[in-house]
Amino acid sequence: MIKDEILKKKPQTDPFKILSPTAILGYGFPQESFINGINEKPDLIAVDAGSTDPGPYYLGAGVSFTDRTGVKRDLRYMIKAGIENKIPVVISSAGGSGAKPHMDWCENIILEIAKEEKLNFKLGLIYSDIDKNVIKKSIDAGKIEAMDGIAPLTKTAVDETPNIVAQMGVEPIIEALKKGCDIILAGRAYDPAPFSALPIMLGYDTALATHLGKILECAAIAADPGSGSDCALGILKKDSFILKPLSKDRVFTEQSVAAHSLYEKSDPMFLPGPGGTLDLRGVTFRSIGNGEFEVSGTKFIEANPYKIKLEGSKIVGYRTMTIAGTHDPIMIEKIDEILIKAKERALSILEKENIKGDIFFHVYGKNGVMGYLEPVNKVFSYEIGILIEVVAKTQEIANTICSIVRSTLLHYGYEGRISTAGNLAFPFSPSDIKMGPVYEFSIYHLMPIDDFSLFPVYTKEINFKE
Repeated sequence: MIKDEILKKKPQTDPFKILSPTAILGYGFPQESFINGINEKPDLIAVDAGSTDPGPYYLGAGVSFTDRTGVKRDLRYMIKAGIENKIPVVISSAGGSGAKPHMDWCENIILEIAKEEKLNFKLGLIYSDIDKNVIKKSIDAGKIEAMDGIAPLTKTAVDETPNIVAQMGVEPIIEALKKGCDIILAGRAYDPAPFSALPIMLGYDTALATHLGKILECAAIAADPGSGSDCALGILKKDSFILKPLSKDRVFTEQSVAAHSLYEKSDPMFLPGPGGTLDLRGVTFRSIGNGEFEVSGTKFIEANPYKIKLEGSKIVGYRTMTIAGTHDPIMIEKIDEILIKAKERALSILEKENIKGDIFFHVYGKNGVMGYLEPVNKVFSYEIGILIEVVAKTQEIANTICSIVRSTLLHYGYEGRISTAGNLAFPFSPSDIKMGPVYEFSIYHLMPIDDFSLFPVYTKEINFKE
């Protein structure tokens, strides 16, 4: 159970300390930094375990983008310290994407740790999967709002999407805390929510708690030098919060903290989320020495109606890829023209066999990162890497297309060519890599809600102590 002294904290007089071990569960952290954090006697240990940054595959496929061994290692430290010191532990966006398969995966890891360490605790489970019929009713009522640049949501898209989650706010986590849960595992959640729920429940300022949570969800990334694999401490007070590094290698600076306050925003001054928007127009940053930084002036604008963001992804095909390189200066100079003509030749072969798919070239050393947005259209490198990507209806078709494109480009005869053995160097054998299903985000929309029953809270008594 949570210590009485935590529940009796007063915002007017008592600082509330939050330990953020790592930017994403499974990224790791130095043992020394974590111990330094525990020695600060934190009131909460929290971690954001997920993100949409790795792309749509992991949500659609129901798998984690972080390694199981890494996640278990991080959780062991957090859970043992939490139980031993009666500090609540909150984990959100379980398994990376927060759908039920990710929740089950992460819950099994927690139970393994509990058994191995012979622990007793009350586990809270909060699911964020949204019933498709609920979404369809909202579509019929004209209540679903598309995010910027996203097409309106259709019932067909809903049916084609295997896992649909919504970002929960602090309310379901507060419910689990009120039920006396020692360890809380939540599905997809607003990034600051696992950090801000308990202090908001105790009466601390919503704006400051949310702003602090937004910084702590990335742990020491907001420090200088930044790291997602190191711990950070947040100290919430009545009118401000303090960021404290837990490693001698890092400090918080005005630039590092201000820069991270701009992170992941379409508007630098406003951050919308479940229940309202953070207003950063009046924020001030102040160094207080020893690498610590104080932040104040954040405001919170409540939303009416309360909206949650829906997320989902569906299969759009199967991918095969080949990685190759070339050192030929003649080929490098004419690479754009060569790729166009080699693709045309391959397509002429494939079309006669009625084989269809999408072919992409990613040229590293030229514009492999930025693509058509690259402002410099000249190659300065003496070698380039060419990634051939094919997406097709089935894996077999993707394999076939990639094979034809690869062999065509390998032996394509361009003007000025001297070599006859081949144009490309392949680092691997076999050269073609079967990548499996390809997903795209099919749902990225806002839906208003009247209550929080969409995020059910369940509790389990875990007892492995002898």
